[in-house]
Amino acid sequence: MTDADRRDAFLDALWLERGASEHTLSAYRHDLSTWMGYLEAQGRSLLDPGEPTLLAFVEARRESHHARSIARALSCLRRFYRWALGEGLIDHDPLAEIEPPRIHPSLPSTLEEAEVERLLNAPDVETPLGLRDRTMLEVLYACGLRVSELVGLTVSAVNPRQGVVLIRGKGDKERLVPLGEEALAWLERYLRQGRNELMSDIRRPPLFPGRNDGFMTRQTFWYRLKHYAELAAIDKPLSPHTLRHAFATHLLNHGANLRVVQLLLGHSDLSTTQIYTHVAQARLEALHAQHHPRG
Repeated sequence: MTDADRRDAFLDALWLERGASEHTLSAYRHDLSTWMGYLEAQGRSLLDPGEPTLLAFVEARRESHHARSIARALSCLRRFYRWALGEGLIDHDPLAEIEPPRIHPSLPSTLEEAEVERLLNAPDVETPLGLRDRTMLEVLYACGLRVSELVGLTVSAVNPRQGVVLIRGKGDKERLVPLGEEALAWLERYLRQGRNELMSDIRRPPLFPGRNDGFMTRQTFWYRLKHYAELAAIDKPLSPHTLRHAFATHLLNHGANLRVVQLLLGHSDLSTTQIYTHVAQARLEALHAQHHPRG
């Protein structure tokens, strides 16, 4: 079995056992392939890298890569070597003594509520495309979805009577998320007036179709979002994830419980959600400094 075969066997196991997303598998394939290329240049193999080679690889990446990129690569390699150890391909973990780089948590960029309102109002809802895009933005903000979750929604995932949508998140984990009155109203209007105009076969499953009645790509939605941000005169760095951050931050600003936000976002670990408490705190400090007489 070649190193490439072992890499592919590991990725297959990761997908079968943990339901890893395509994005994760693609990132891990890239990291493992980079590592294999480095090993080949050093005359080493994937199952016998040698600790000095590992340390040299990490040091070389420190000079040209962000700490998060290095940490992700090490996480990939740790998973691979633990898998190899479990499969009996090696007798010890070569990364056991190597510490990951320290990463200082950065606050996610977000939008003020007024900016979100401008963004939501940007599409021309008198056209089917504009109505679709307005509804997508409303659902994204109302539910705090990942962009992959949004573009992957099917018509059957929506329950208008209960006002909820069934989300299939990372690892194929499912969660029910309330839509809220505003998003639900736009969704019902879009299903009545917009979707049928955009599809040649309305029996196809995509809720928000792209080309040829298929699911919209993440890249297409990103371009649409960028267009509407320009129309709304929003000059902040913006991505589909920004509205997810805004969803969580605005909930906390209005008194939501952190565990409720965790469930709505689909985070498996509360520590992942806790970053938003820092965002909310930063917002409170900025308001205090701006408006308090001794701020």
